[in-house]
Amino acid sequence: MIVDYHMHLRNGRGEIAHDAGSIEPFVDTALRAGVDEIGFTEHVYYFTQTRSLWTIPYQIERCSYDLDAYVEAVLQAKARGLPVKLGLEVDYVPGREDETQGLLEPYPWDYLLGSVHYVDGLGVDGKPRLVDDVGVEETWRRYFETLADAAGSGVFDSLSHPDLVKIFGERVEAFDYSPVIEAIAESGVAVEVSTAGLRKPVRELYPHPDFLAACRERGIPVTLASDAHTPDLVGRDFDRARELLRSAGYETITVFDRRRARQEPIG
Repeated sequence: MIVDYHMHLRNGRGEIAHDAGSIEPFVDTALRAGVDEIGFTEHVYYFTQTRSLWTIPYQIERCSYDLDAYVEAVLQAKARGLPVKLGLEVDYVPGREDETQGLLEPYPWDYLLGSVHYVDGLGVDGKPRLVDDVGVEETWRRYFETLADAAGSGVFDSLSHPDLVKIFGERVEAFDYSPVIEAIAESGVAVEVSTAGLRKPVRELYPHPDFLAACRERGIPVTLASDAHTPDLVGRDFDRARELLRSAGYETITVFDRRRARQEPIG
């Protein structure tokens, strides 16, 4: 089985379109790409119901959409028998775990992705950049420390683009992943193998082969993702993602249903 569990509901022009009609082009592309099931994971900060969580201008400025409309659009597609799952990409906010869970608990999620885009109010993948403030080594240390906390928070089912910190190609050679790998293993959450990094300055899959090999050694489950923001990107470069998974020794991927996980052979 092949899944694409990270995408954002947009129309063909890349504009936010949280309606059932915008789902079909994603499904059509998935079928052509040999993807059996897709999951929508809009950014949590777009929704007014989560406004109390945000302090960063980038997130506050985008917090203007209705979460109920997004959920209903995906549920309508599911009711029609389309192979879609309801998810959300949730920025981890340290110290606000209970509030995050409380805001999201009423909805019938199939899974929640945990992301770290900001650390100490500065951007990992956007401006103002954390790396410009504290340097590469300290950025990597803080990022993976925060990712470990996200894994252990109990909020998430999977961690998206887990080594996002490498996005600009600035890296720490021979970085010691063992503390974050141990935290993820103890939490039971999955990690995402994402092709989105191939479209970023780093020009690499997420995560690094060393990171993924360490995950495999600790029995950490995996999902697959394109991080598509337009329908044409669904399943993009999945041949390379499958190659990375198999090189690390993975034979199965994680499939979610109402926040229950099961393993399926990689298609």
